Amino acid sequence: MLEKQYTERVGEYIVTPLTKLTDAGIAASVSIRRGMYDRIFRFVPRFTCDIRAIQYALAQGRSMVQLNQLG
Repeated sequence: MLEKQYTERVGEYIVTPLTKLTDAGIAASVSIRRGMYDRIFRFVPRFTCDIRAIQYALAQGRSMVQLNQLG
């Protein structure tokens, strides 16, 4: 589903949006990686197209890194 890589560097982190087709629409997730380890966050909203899901996941990932919300 995700053909082009939309990975973005935010500070020391690599933020990568992920999408998956579900019965309810397209689900968005984001991988936030630093070094060898990454965390995956899944989001509740469903989308009708990949690009909106990707944009949402990137925005959420950026926000989590910038606001230091990674725990």
